[in-house]
Order: sequence, then C-alpha cells, then structure tokens
Amino acid sequence: MEIVKYPERNKWKEVLKRPEIDHSLLEKTVLDILNDVKNNGDKAVLQYTSKFDKIDLSDLQVKQAEIVEANNAIDDSLKKSIALAKGNIEKFHSIQKVSEKVIETTPGVKCWQKSIPIEKVGLYIPGGTAPLFSTVLMLGIPAILAGCKEIVLCSPAGKDGKIHSSILYTANYVGVKKIFKVGGAQAIGAMAFGTETIPQVFKIFGPGNQFVTAAKQMVNRMGVAIDMPAGPSEVAVIADQTSDPSYVASDLLAQAEHGIDSQVILLTTDEQIVPAIQGELEKQLANLPRKAIASVALNNSRVIIAHNNDELMEIVNEYAPEHLIISTFDADILGEKVINAGSVFLGHLTPESAGDYASGTNHTLPTNGYAKIYSGVNLDSFVKKVTYQKISDYGIFNIGPAIEKMAMLEELYGHKNSVSLRLKQVLNKYYNDKFG
Repeated sequence: MEIVKYPERNKWKEVLKRPEIDHSLLEKTVLDILNDVKNNGDKAVLQYTSKFDKIDLSDLQVKQAEIVEANNAIDDSLKKSIALAKGNIEKFHSIQKVSEKVIETTPGVKCWQKSIPIEKVGLYIPGGTAPLFSTVLMLGIPAILAGCKEIVLCSPAGKDGKIHSSILYTANYVGVKKIFKVGGAQAIGAMAFGTETIPQVFKIFGPGNQFVTAAKQMVNRMGVAIDMPAGPSEVAVIADQTSDPSYVASDLLAQAEHGIDSQVILLTTDEQIVPAIQGELEKQLANLPRKAIASVALNNSRVIIAHNNDELMEIVNEYAPEHLIISTFDADILGEKVINAGSVFLGHLTPESAGDYASGTNHTLPTNGYAKIYSGVNLDSFVKKVTYQKISDYGIFNIGPAIEKMAMLEELYGHKNSVSLRLKQVLNKYYNDKFG
C-alpha cells in the first residue's frame, strides 16, 4: 500500500482516487445483451447462459426438488448461523416501519403520508467463486417485511446446472419462492423486461460484477428503478495507537479479497503504528486463499497520515466510503463527525464482517463516493411514499384565497378556477345556512 503523508487539501482528490475502468466496450456488449433479451426473452437468456456460463439449461426456474436437495446439503451449524443472522436482520429492519401520522397543517386541512410496498421487486444474487447467500438475507428479509407482492430472485447456476445450495436454502428459508437460474446482464434484462418464464419487476436490487452493474445502470435509464449505483467494494479504516495491528490488517484484507478492483484505505494520525499494520498485512496475506485477488486490490490502496483528527475526518467525509471502521479509543466521538459513509463500525471489536453477515444492519451499500447522496438498502428501499390530503369546507376557506393568488401570479387560471368554484360553493352554503 502506498503511504501518503500529510496530503495538502488540493491533493485530496488525487489521493482518494478510485480505480478506473474503461466501460466503453463493456457498455456496448451489455446493451446488445439487454436488447436481445427484451426482444427474444427466454431464448436469448438461455443462449447467453450457454455462452458465458458454459452450461445448457432446459428450464430456468428452480424446482421444489432442487430446494429440498439444497436443504439436505446444508449442515445444521450453518442453518443455525443463518437463523441467528435472520433474526437480527429482521429486528433491525422491523423498527424501520413508520406509522401513519396525520397532521392538520391548517384548521380543516389534514395531510399524511403512507408507505406502500413496491409490488414487484427483483433480487440479484451473485454466484461463482463467492456465492453470496448473505445477500439473500439482506434483500429478501426487508422485501418480505415491506410486503412486496412479488419477489423474483435470479442467481447464476454452477457447472452442474444448479444454484449454490446455500443460496437456495436461504432464499426458501426467508420466504422467496420465485427463483431462477440466470446470472449476468441477461438476468438484469430478464427482470427488467420480463420473459416467458421470468416475471418483469419494477425495481432491481443486488450487487454484481461489472456486467451486472452496467446492466442495472442501463435499465435504470430505461425506466426500471434500481437500489443504487454500484461499484467495487471498499473500506476505510481509522486506526490509532490503541488499535490492534492484526485486527486492522484483517479488516483491510476482508475488503481487498472481494475483487481486484476493490480499494482499502488506512487513515491515522499516528505514523508509528503503520509498520506494525504493514507487517500484519504481509503475514495474513500469505495465508489468505484469495491472496492473488487481495494483492492486486492492495495495489489500488493507500495509507493516509493526517495532522489531526479534524483533518482526518474531513478526508473521510470527502472519500465517502462504503464501509468505515473507526478502530480508535475515541471511536464514538469520531463517529459523531461522520457525514458521508455507507455503514460505520465503531470500536476495536466491531469488524466490517459483522455488518456483512449477522449484526442486523444491511450490507448493500453505496460505493464509489455515492454515500454522499445515497443510503444503503433499508426497509424504505422496498416501499414508496404516497401523500394524502383531505380538506373540509373550513379548510378550503382558510387556504383557498392563498392558492388563488399564487395560481394567478403563475398565470395558471385553471388551477385558480378549481379552487374558486369550491370556495363559491362553500360560501354560498355558509350564507344559506346562516341567513336561510
């Protein structure tokens, strides 16, 4: 990892630069796939599955027998772990439900907001070398808690033509029933446009490789909602003299092993602890099964040494990391200064992996600096907010003249007339009631 000491403010943008990927050729490929799936449905999906995944499927939908087989393949200890995680995730997301509150903004004018589930949602779950069954928990649980009527899950099959047992077991366990053996850009296209087998959805969630990411962004421009713009995984770790170098190194490697385009940043005001952390990085990296991937990611990464904590937190908020670990003696104090981050982990005993799996928070988070404007996935991600208002005769009397005045100034006389007619009727009723 490159060490950057006391960077000047005008250099921060360069120091915090993320790995760049040329997407020009990728986007053309993805667009062709999306158009093919849109026009040819299942046929195109099966062809791309054969081409990219090297498997020939006769049927895209997972059968009940495959779910039973997956259930038998999962050992009891893993089932208990999944159950613990499910319970915590349900608890955390359940408290995000908001009750309807009616406010009388003016006497006779009542307004309120109602959360209504998005009817049809699609969940993309990566497979391959790292089948992310934990993402099934993170997306499936809030979708079900929100009350989404139709939940469609797509995940690529392995060489045996089956989705990984852990993904199938978890999907069935949380209550997702419509599961399809398709990955990549073709899966995003299938959920966005619908095919003969795969239902069309209104919003698509989930992480994926660069093809999946590009496909999600493209269908978003075509009118299908997505959870958030996504990019390679990243973490920023703040350390001080009280930090355990082995903990810090393990946190950096936990993100570096995600992919070669991942990025990890170590920030500190104490230059003396850096060598110990670097030593732990080398030691732990040597025994990491995904060493080759993590090694490349570390080349995209750096150590930043700041003058003081105020400057350090300014740098953090400028970077806006997906994950922020504050492993310092004053973690709670520094945590209060966070403005831009996807998820924050406070204290020496709070690894980012806790949020990835079982603490209860969601691990689907904004990357690439989008934490400045986006939240991570939560219960609200699966609902839309509909506002209501109800006005009585007293209410229209109170706000009607103001509406008329404002509409006339904007020269929208149809708007004015819709109020004037009602005012006239209300006033006539008032006089009739009062004077007969």
